[in-house]
Amino acid sequence: MTSTPTSSAGRGRALAAWLIAALFFFYAFLQRVSPSVMVEELMRDFAVGAAVLGHLSAFYFYAYAGLQIPIGVLLDRLGPRRLTTAAAALCAVGSLIFAIADSVALASLGRFLIGAGAAFSWIGALTVITQWLPPQRFALMGGLTQAIGMLGAIFGQAPLALAVGSVGWRLSVMALAGLAVAFTLALWLAIRDRPHKATASFGIGEGLRRVAGNPQTWLAALFGMTMTGPMLAFAGLWGVPWLTTVHGMDRASAAATLSLMFVGWAIGAPLLGGLSDRWRRRKPVMAGGSLLAGLALAALLYLPGLSPAAMAALIAAHGFGASCMVLAFVSAREHNPDGLSSSTYGVINTAVIASGALLQPLLGLLLDLNWDGSLAAGTRAYSEAAYGLAFAVLPVGCMVGTLAALLARESYPHPLIEKAR
Repeated sequence: MTSTPTSSAGRGRALAAWLIAALFFFYAFLQRVSPSVMVEELMRDFAVGAAVLGHLSAFYFYAYAGLQIPIGVLLDRLGPRRLTTAAAALCAVGSLIFAIADSVALASLGRFLIGAGAAFSWIGALTVITQWLPPQRFALMGGLTQAIGMLGAIFGQAPLALAVGSVGWRLSVMALAGLAVAFTLALWLAIRDRPHKATASFGIGEGLRRVAGNPQTWLAALFGMTMTGPMLAFAGLWGVPWLTTVHGMDRASAAATLSLMFVGWAIGAPLLGGLSDRWRRRKPVMAGGSLLAGLALAALLYLPGLSPAAMAALIAAHGFGASCMVLAFVSAREHNPDGLSSSTYGVINTAVIASGALLQPLLGLLLDLNWDGSLAAGTRAYSEAAYGLAFAVLPVGCMVGTLAALLARESYPHPLIEKAR
């Protein structure tokens, strides 16, 4: 197990490295949601419909999800400094290509490169925490990192929308390219690599087999998927039309209400992570958080006569409970060899990101299967019953997450961590 800095100066450098890495995750989340505030402009400039635009935006996820396991292996072998620096530079190149694109193909390439660079952000930040900060504070620092990412999601809504409305989407994306250049320099200056001594004892194939062959890894992955899915599928796509169609909100109010899910995540992740560290237990926080997430979502979807304030409170409560997702990474890390921590993060994050890729089209398919033939302004209009049937997947998924948490073994304190103290 690697040691952590003991001097005040060493701790300060470690915290500075973590903060820059966490802010890169902020940037990655901003890029993840950015197309949502430029939909009309992109459809107009590229002369495409919603389906093509959806695929264009999803190129970010195709790269992001597909690279998680290789990135985890690379971070275990090479460390985060060079890889995160190159990743930020790749985001800059992708943003530049996207900003000047004159075709859907070129724009898709830009989004793919942005996603490939952003794919290093979360695991890179967790690797910095693993290598440089006290292991007994891992859940807290991971939660703080998740909170900073959620702030990026919030910033990628209204503030970015104002920029797009003021200077246009191309100049706004060009500014994001410039921000990535700044991160390239900051990551190189702030982060230093500290190799894991245990890494050398595992070949790449053997290490992945150790991680993938551990049932606790897959319980943590399942838990992470079920906690993240509603955020990516409901808040990220289908929640706005549900609020406008079923509850009569205007689009701006619906988007503002759904942003409270990100606020709940931002508040809950560090609090629940810190609570888990303080209690020195993972399972009660995981089970309790997932249960809260499921009950709040079920109440939101199926209790009749809810006021806008009550719906807002339930959306925030769901986000708060689901933010215990960060403990999926903590639990999996503590159940696998220390030298394979980044590989473990890669496996878990593949499942987490895949939840959105799976649930977004699944909910759309279920809506289509329950469509009654109604149209509004030439597009399909789904009934309250259709939404209710499709969205049943979401609270059921949260309950599956609770079951996964209960089946998992308690992991804290990790024997390797205790040995290092």
